Amino acid sequence: MIDPYEVLGVAREADGAAIKSAYRKRAKNAHPDTGGDVDLFSRLTTSYELLADPIRRKVYDETGYDPDLADTKDLQGLVILETLVNEMILDEREPGTFDPVAAMRRKLTDKVVSARFHILEMERHRARIRNHLDRMARKPGTDVLGRMLRARGQTISDAITKAEAEIITIEQAYGMLDGYAYEVEPAEVKDAAE
Repeated sequence: MIDPYEVLGVAREADGAAIKSAYRKRAKNAHPDTGGDVDLFSRLTTSYELLADPIRRKVYDETGYDPDLADTKDLQGLVILETLVNEMILDEREPGTFDPVAAMRRKLTDKVVSARFHILEMERHRARIRNHLDRMARKPGTDVLGRMLRARGQTISDAITKAEAEIITIEQAYGMLDGYAYEVEPAEVKDAAE
């Protein structure tokens, strides 16, 4: 996630005039028409637009999130975390009696392990298909079985690629949990309160 304050080089308390001034100063050097960096200019403009809009700025300040500043991996990670946050909200246990952040990490770790196991299984099947193809003589004319086996192998390869991308997304979501901790009440305090 891009930090618009950092991109523009302004403090979080900066007023509209300071934000506009910082944008103009930095955009002047980054503008593509003057030989500047297109990507930097785009980030500057997006950051300025966010901070110039009071509603978007308020949402960003409160959540640290803005869809225009998020990269695709972040958005995919947020979708995964959204599901886990919903599970945390729906959990009937009393807050403080369990660690929902640790539970999220465990669930994400379990998803990665499951996806890796699934990849290993698919690789085993793909290797079996290759072995069959190596042993099978081609039928003259149309090679129906060969085409079917190659198509199946390609489908498995595509599924492996998809599972590998899913692991990257899950790891992105896991990384978004870095720095979070949750305070769980010690058992003695809970027992004394009852």
